[in-house]
Amino acid sequence: MDCAVKFEKDVTALPGVTRAELNFAAAKITVEGSFDPDAVTIEGRKHDIAARPEGGETEEKATFWQRRRQVIISGLAGLALLAGWVFNLTGTSAAAIVPFLAAIVIGGFSTARKAFFSVQKLNFDMNVLMTVAVTGAVFIGEWSEGAAVAFLYSVSNALEAYTMEKARRSIRGLMDLAPRAALVRRNGSRRLMPVDEIRIGDVLIVKPGEKVAMDGRVVRGSSSVDQAPITGESIPVEKNAGDEVFAGTLNQEGCIEVEVTKLVNDTTIAKIIHMVEEAQTQKAPSQRFIDRFAAVYTPIVISLAVGIVIVPPLFLGLPWSPWIYRGLALLVVSCPCALVVSTPVALVSAIGNAARSGVLIKGGVHLEEAGSLSVIAFDKTGTLTLGRPAVTDVIPLGERDAEQVLIIAAGIEQYSEHPLAKAIVNKAKNEKLVPARVNGFASITGKGAKAIIDGREYFIGSPRLFAEMGIGGENAERVIQDLQAQGKTAMVIGTEKAVLGIIAVADQVRDNAGSAVRSLKQAGIKKTVMLTGDNHATARSIAARVGVDDYYAELLPANKVDAVREMLNKYGRVAMIGDGINDAPALAAATVGIAMGAAGADTALETADIALMADDLSKVAFTMRLSRAALGVIKQNITFAIAIKLVAILAIFPGWLTLWLAILADMGASVLVTLNGIRLLKVKPN
Repeated sequence: MDCAVKFEKDVTALPGVTRAELNFAAAKITVEGSFDPDAVTIEGRKHDIAARPEGGETEEKATFWQRRRQVIISGLAGLALLAGWVFNLTGTSAAAIVPFLAAIVIGGFSTARKAFFSVQKLNFDMNVLMTVAVTGAVFIGEWSEGAAVAFLYSVSNALEAYTMEKARRSIRGLMDLAPRAALVRRNGSRRLMPVDEIRIGDVLIVKPGEKVAMDGRVVRGSSSVDQAPITGESIPVEKNAGDEVFAGTLNQEGCIEVEVTKLVNDTTIAKIIHMVEEAQTQKAPSQRFIDRFAAVYTPIVISLAVGIVIVPPLFLGLPWSPWIYRGLALLVVSCPCALVVSTPVALVSAIGNAARSGVLIKGGVHLEEAGSLSVIAFDKTGTLTLGRPAVTDVIPLGERDAEQVLIIAAGIEQYSEHPLAKAIVNKAKNEKLVPARVNGFASITGKGAKAIIDGREYFIGSPRLFAEMGIGGENAERVIQDLQAQGKTAMVIGTEKAVLGIIAVADQVRDNAGSAVRSLKQAGIKKTVMLTGDNHATARSIAARVGVDDYYAELLPANKVDAVREMLNKYGRVAMIGDGINDAPALAAATVGIAMGAAGADTALETADIALMADDLSKVAFTMRLSRAALGVIKQNITFAIAIKLVAILAIFPGWLTLWLAILADMGASVLVTLNGIRLLKVKPN
């Protein structure tokens, strides 16, 4: 990790380079400007990094040596070290020098090479410190110590590369989701085409068991599609003509034909990959703290090491050899490798895990902020509810039964485009009822509608319409008040003489809204709030059903921003969850903006700090748990890395810290914090 950061700085300094940005997690460096690509490759070799232009030699084409080089080097150095120890045990110390020297050369050559280039730039990094320590050990005759340091440092590099590669696979897995070719029907013929050549308007033929190669719209056929890689939904989704499908999803049953709506670089999966990679380049607050700490810590410890070597022999008359040895041990233990790697590996693991589970976290700063939240505000419509009104009650009040009331209401409303009218028509359809045949349909602006059925005029509309007509009664008023107290909208059906019945319509609460709110409480969220434009009665009813602690009612979009700011002043950190489009101002005002249903919605992806790819509220609690776990791991790693350094430094003075123990402490700390960070890959949504 430290070498890669230095590589980025050195590339930035190349002639013609205006900007270089390293994405360590994705193993990419983006270089801008007028420069020689070969210069970047040459600079990479100095850091023992294989830098190739994108689209060049891939990892799959790399040789066995290139893929296993670090393991082979460590193995050979270990065998040489073992041989030296065997010679020492058999009493042939002079002969042991040869295998010890071999271990030093094999295990330390790459380190010494990188140290050579670092010294040229007056950059005294870990490679320089290790090379000085090994050379110093040889100089004072500690051959076995020098060989052990060279071997253990090579093992450290191999383990770090392995553990970071494991974290990187979470992103590579996303990249490999979408097929690289697809069966396309174009101009009446079918042929297998690379996705780069597929154009908008082409039709993909996706057979059962195949993955969808591009974002598009189903134009023929029906099937169930596993969208888990994109949205994190555990249950396959039924797809019919007109439905949207995403690249990387798996067609399970029927053959479907999909009209392409986005080019390969614009698909939802491509945008997810790009945003995850971008997220991993952003430094979180803890990472910036480590950078500042390391910048002060390393020079201080190096100065202390020089003092240990010089002061006791020169001013106290003590022998040089043991103090040189202690100074070398302090040099080995001084490099903050574990600190440098402690935060990035945790962020990479958490962001990668979230992306695989259908949650896009757009940077380490948002991950850390989500982990410290105590208050979450929900928009009601489309978030806690489905945003689609549905009939909840059909209450007859006259000579007609509930079924007849619904038939009459559906007959009138089938000619209306109002959302409440559609809810009534859908209710009749679901009940397999045929709407009444009507004549003379007419809309009554802002109040309802009327029509003639079997020669008689019927009305449907708000209670205000019937109040103005002087039709109602105590019974009807009592029913209407009861329904409104439950947060429902009452629609009255009747003639010019009497009320026949009342139909209640309400927005449907999501099935998992209540359980999602409870899960948030279990995840450590102390207060949940609902924001809505509905009246207080409706807001109170919905809030009680889903279990939120408080609500703000009768809010316009601008009022929602004011409500968020009020909560920020009161509680400090607040997350806002909405659909990412209508709620964009409130999402932007919150500490963390979380958009739901972002798959395929460019606005939602761009607006939010965190995007839930599916309309699944349970993923909010998962995100909070993952964020809090990441914060915990980062704090554990930083504390452990600093503590192990302090203990090792204190052990220098009484002479308890040997060279091989110093490198073992440094290597062990680096590997342990990396493995601790990788644990975040195991945090599951449920």
